[in-house]
Amino acid sequence: MREYCEIKCSEACHRIKSGFPYKWDLNIYRGCEHRCVYCFAVYSHRYMGGGGGFFDNIYVKANIAERLEKQISSPNWKRERVNLGGVTDNYQPAEARYRLMRDVLKTLIKYRNPCYVSTKSKLILRDLDLFEELAYYTEVRVAATITCMDEEIRRKIEPGAASSADRFAALKELKRVGADVGVHFMPAIPYLTDSDENIEGICRSARDIGADYIISCPLNLRGETKANFYEFLIREYPEKLERIKALYKDGGYVPKEFAAGYYERFALVAEKYGLNRKYRARGGGASAEPENIDEYEQIGFI
Repeated sequence: MREYCEIKCSEACHRIKSGFPYKWDLNIYRGCEHRCVYCFAVYSHRYMGGGGGFFDNIYVKANIAERLEKQISSPNWKRERVNLGGVTDNYQPAEARYRLMRDVLKTLIKYRNPCYVSTKSKLILRDLDLFEELAYYTEVRVAATITCMDEEIRRKIEPGAASSADRFAALKELKRVGADVGVHFMPAIPYLTDSDENIEGICRSARDIGADYIISCPLNLRGETKANFYEFLIREYPEKLERIKALYKDGGYVPKEFAAGYYERFALVAEKYGLNRKYRARGGGASAEPENIDEYEQIGFI
C-alpha cells in the first residue's frame, strides 16, 4: 500500500559534481510512484530512517519552497541553473496531491532563476502558465524521458508513468510557451528498446514536436537495480534474460564496444532528423553520449 510521509529538508538545492550543464539539483520527493524497472535510485531508501519500499513509501519535503526561497534569496546565490528532479520525478502522482512544484516555480519566477526540468508525467501541463512566465524572464529547459514507442513494452517498463505520446504532447505545449525542450532517451535497454526501429521512432517524433535536442545512453545495472531488473525479465521477457546477463557479466555497464556501436547508431539517426544542431552550435552539451552519466547517483542524497 502506498504511503506518504511528510518530512522537513534543511536545503532545497544540493550541489552536484561537474559533467552537467547545471550545478544544483532539487528533488521534492524521495521515492517514486512511476515504478520504472530500470530505476537507478532504488538504493536510496536505505538511508531513510523509516525504511519502506522505494515505489510505495514516498517522502515529501513539505517545506521545500520555503527552503528554496531562503537559499536563492541569499546575496551569495549566483542565479545558477537549478535542475528540478534529477533523482525522482517532481511530477509523479504525489504532486497532484501536494502541488509543491507550483510553489517552487513561483519562487523561481520571483527571483528570475533559470531551471531545467525532467519528467515522465503529463501533470507538468498543469503548470504551463508558470513555465510561460518564467521563460519570459530567464532560461527554462524541459526534458521528457522517453524510452519506447511501443506502448505495450512501455507500460511494462514504466507502469506508473504517462504514455510516450502524452510526453511528446506535453513537450510540444512547453515549446509553444517559450521553453527549450529535449528528449532523454535514457536508458536504451539492450535487446529490448535499443532497436533501430525504436531509435528511429523516438528521433522522428522528437523532430516533429520541435525538440531542441535529444540525448541517450545504454542501460546501467548496478546494485539493487540489477536484481530488480533481472526479476522483471524473468517475469516479462524470460527469453532475453541470459543474453542480457551475458552482456553485463563484468559489472554494471555494457562493454565499451557495445556502447560505441550504440552511440554511433543513435547519433546517425539524431543527425538524420536534424536534432542537436542548435545545442552543438552554442555549446549546450546535448551530445549523443553523456559526459558522465554516473553522476546521477550523486544528485540530492545529502
